[in-house]
Amino acid sequence: MASSDQNILLYGNLDVDGRPNVVLLTASRLYWDATSKASTPDTPSIEIISSQNKHIIELNEIVGVTAEKYEASGNGMYSKDSGTHLCLEMQTMKPHVFSVFHIRRVGHHKWRERKVTFRCRDSTMCQTWVECIKEVLSNPKLGRPKSLLVFINPIGGKRKGPKIYAEKIAPLFELAEVHVHAITTERANYALDYLQEADLVKYDGIVCVGGDGMFTELLNGLLMRTMKDNGIPNPRHDTSPIRPDLRIGIIPAGSTDTVVFSTVGTNDPVTSALHIILGDSMCIDCCSISQRDQLLRYSVSLIGYGYYGDVLADSEKLRWMGTTRYHWAGFKKLMGNKSYLGEVSFLPASEHDSNPRDGSRCMTDCLVCNTAEENIARSSPEKPPIADSQWQTLRGEFIGVNAVTMTCRCAMSPEGVSPTCHLGDGCTDLILVKRCSRINYLRHLLSCRDRRSDQFDFDFVQVYRVREFQFRPLEEEFEFETGEVNCRQHLFRSGSRSSQNSVWNCDGEVIGTPAVHVKVHCQLVKIFARGIERLDREHSGCIPCRDLDK
Repeated sequence: MASSDQNILLYGNLDVDGRPNVVLLTASRLYWDATSKASTPDTPSIEIISSQNKHIIELNEIVGVTAEKYEASGNGMYSKDSGTHLCLEMQTMKPHVFSVFHIRRVGHHKWRERKVTFRCRDSTMCQTWVECIKEVLSNPKLGRPKSLLVFINPIGGKRKGPKIYAEKIAPLFELAEVHVHAITTERANYALDYLQEADLVKYDGIVCVGGDGMFTELLNGLLMRTMKDNGIPNPRHDTSPIRPDLRIGIIPAGSTDTVVFSTVGTNDPVTSALHIILGDSMCIDCCSISQRDQLLRYSVSLIGYGYYGDVLADSEKLRWMGTTRYHWAGFKKLMGNKSYLGEVSFLPASEHDSNPRDGSRCMTDCLVCNTAEENIARSSPEKPPIADSQWQTLRGEFIGVNAVTMTCRCAMSPEGVSPTCHLGDGCTDLILVKRCSRINYLRHLLSCRDRRSDQFDFDFVQVYRVREFQFRPLEEEFEFETGEVNCRQHLFRSGSRSSQNSVWNCDGEVIGTPAVHVKVHCQLVKIFARGIERLDREHSGCIPCRDLDK
């Protein structure tokens, strides 16, 4: 038994959902038990804690507590003498009842709030219980936000962001007594610009109601603001970013919702809101993308050149089709079967790191992520910072050059683009798809949707876990090495190969510069999440990719 459970803060006989119970409040839990042995003791006892029939609510899973008021019912009476009705005056009674709302897991990583009602013998006792529970919940160690800045994207996904927030999310924040300043965005990069001048000191976090693009906008805005506040208004490609103090939350209302699928396990808006209310916190990796000396932007999920870049660029012209535009653009690009000549140089992960095909999964309590910073410090040489001999270079004709910093799960790909990718290990999974037939590439894409398939089990697919990489496009004639012989030759293949360059898909935003340098920054950003829970709730054997500073 935990020592905190021995510290009984409050104790009493209350009716719970209409039945008499002994109720105990400790520093970490709320207990109640209807057993006869524990129902009428005169002094506080911890026997209820060890009872097999007890009910338990973890205090860190309580959403809110409210006192409920009832009105006296006045029944009309008829007077025979006067022939008139006498009615009792309706009076508001002081609350004798309070309700505790806590989370319940309903399957497939979804959460809902559940209400438990407690009836006290008088209003004074009721108020004591309510105030005591609220005081425990306000403990700074729980990390619960008291004030949030919320941006609502009115046009993202199926344009349901405002409705989702008003009907599902705002009532939950009100129940949890979280003060919210909500802003509906008016244009692209509205939130990014707003964050550069806003007074952020009064907020405990920023939240977006939208898709992955909206999350990336908040991410870049907050990182830029943090560096600006630390005297770095114009960061360069080699500028080390600074971890912001504020956490970022996302209420999913987009087309794919990759970020929440990969960090929570579902794109259910209520579940994400409950994670924010409970103050869940974890740090995730972030990639900086630059060209030469210029920093372009930051990314947390997918960076794709070739097929994924072409699909995004084409779909931007078809916004009138809604989310269907992605399917249509994807079909067109698959039929086109374009490939691009390029050179990829990368710094592979160390021997202490995991690898993309080791079968591990990044769940709540992930050991790989918790030991990542230690492994990076152990494997990084002091002089020079990165030895040239560690870099590897590949040249070829690629349908896709993709880097994923999280699994990139979504409804169409339940395991993600790279199922064993970790959220906080300081690495990204570099996936190179070489020139192949339309049928073979379609097989690769379909395997990303099948839980039982290995999307890397193709001779035209290579995957590496890396900490940094560079890509540059090549001319039609280039030099490559075969064994020990250097030779020059032309590449002519069946199908279509574009003489032009592709663009990069960066978390759903287009980057038109083909030559880029990408570097992973370990656990740079804090978000409101705890990682994907095991559905059986058994211990995963791993330590969470959580906020290590906390």
